[in-house]
Amino acid sequence: MTPLSALFAEKMHAAAVSPLASQAFQRCYTQLAAGETGLLPEDSLHPLAALPPARTLPTPSNIRDELTRTVVIKLNGGLGTSMGMTRAKSLLPIKNGLSFLDVIARQVLRVRKEQGVRLPLLLMNSHRSQQDSLEALNTYPDLFPEESPLPRDFLQNMVPKVNAADLSPAVWPQNPELEWCPPGHGDFYAAIVSSHTLETLLSQNYEYAFISNADNLGAVLDPAILSWFSTEKIPFLMEAATRTMGDRKGGHLALDPAGNFLLRESAMCPLEDKHFFQDITRHRYFNTNTIWLNLRALARTLEEHDQVLPLPMIRNTKNIDPTDPSSPQVYQLETAIGTAIPLFKGAHAIEVGRERFVPVKTTNDLLALRSDAYDLDGNDHIVLAQDREGITPVVQLDPKYFKLPAQFEERFPTGPPSLLHCSSLIVRGNVFFGKKVSISGNVVIEHPANGALRIPDDTEIQG
Repeated sequence: MTPLSALFAEKMHAAAVSPLASQAFQRCYTQLAAGETGLLPEDSLHPLAALPPARTLPTPSNIRDELTRTVVIKLNGGLGTSMGMTRAKSLLPIKNGLSFLDVIARQVLRVRKEQGVRLPLLLMNSHRSQQDSLEALNTYPDLFPEESPLPRDFLQNMVPKVNAADLSPAVWPQNPELEWCPPGHGDFYAAIVSSHTLETLLSQNYEYAFISNADNLGAVLDPAILSWFSTEKIPFLMEAATRTMGDRKGGHLALDPAGNFLLRESAMCPLEDKHFFQDITRHRYFNTNTIWLNLRALARTLEEHDQVLPLPMIRNTKNIDPTDPSSPQVYQLETAIGTAIPLFKGAHAIEVGRERFVPVKTTNDLLALRSDAYDLDGNDHIVLAQDREGITPVVQLDPKYFKLPAQFEERFPTGPPSLLHCSSLIVRGNVFFGKKVSISGNVVIEHPANGALRIPDDTEIQG
């Protein structure tokens, strides 16, 4: 162990980081110190021509046996930092006063009641999302039965940031918390083992895990996909959707020279290959980060790799204080859950429709989701309104005035405008919306002057 890597080991040990997470970090750090970048150049992979479409799968007549062996896992560590948030993004109200976690809880309880199965819900929380999220779910007393041997959640780890100048542990006395960062959702594998959650699930005869981001309410348990996944004995299944121009920066699926699936995230693409990365006709499918895992296959794969999966390193360059561009540059070493796909023999991917990918990364997404462009149907599923014919509205709000949730709420005091017949909405400037505003077509609202523009109640804007 080099002197610098020993310093990282000491720092993680002192902070009680799990040994497996520490080993995973040290593996990435060794690559970084050796001059590796974690980049996948275009000539190291092959485009993926086609995937089997989920829409052609038959609806099973009886899925109860498979559901009895299934667990739903939501990746819930995100704090909505892209929106300036400091608490779990999943607590944001998104529809009819319900939060992401409300909708998720209702979906799980509905399946339990309709199918007569135990279908547990587990959260992978961070230290900062755990307390608020579990308290919010206390309003659903039946969600976590007292007699259940399963935990309600397990915690993802934190790893040290790396000083970009000399690869030493980053130090920031002004706020020592900023010396740490999440290791990406690839930490799922270390976290589920270190917490003994995988061991407990297997001991209780759970075999399948349906895993997705908590902020993607399109990711609902699909009986047809579960049946196919189970029948075909697939160890690892990734849901992928067809890329559009709006998805050019998202991670895409490809094949390695041996014909195995691989996932290339944006941070893994060399600058000179960005035009290939963003070519949606060349790389047709993006990862929705919705994964189906056979838990026994996961245990075998972990055993093959001494419990630490050799995931590709993702090196992100940041300022140690993200709010201070003059603060020192650091590397955040991360991994992604989907990059494990080539490690599972027989792994597969399936093409799903856009209705299964409804993430909220910014207040642009939040406005669209809260509007009448989306409905919460009788099965507690978030779906596009029928009049939209499967086409999502494009929303671009001025980040100077709409980025933070508090700014956003202030400018829509009586709720969102109608976007049912809106193709695109672009807002530039300080604009406040009145009650029952209706927007249709392609609309640009600009207010470059000082002060605020207030759109009166009952205004109809057509583009």
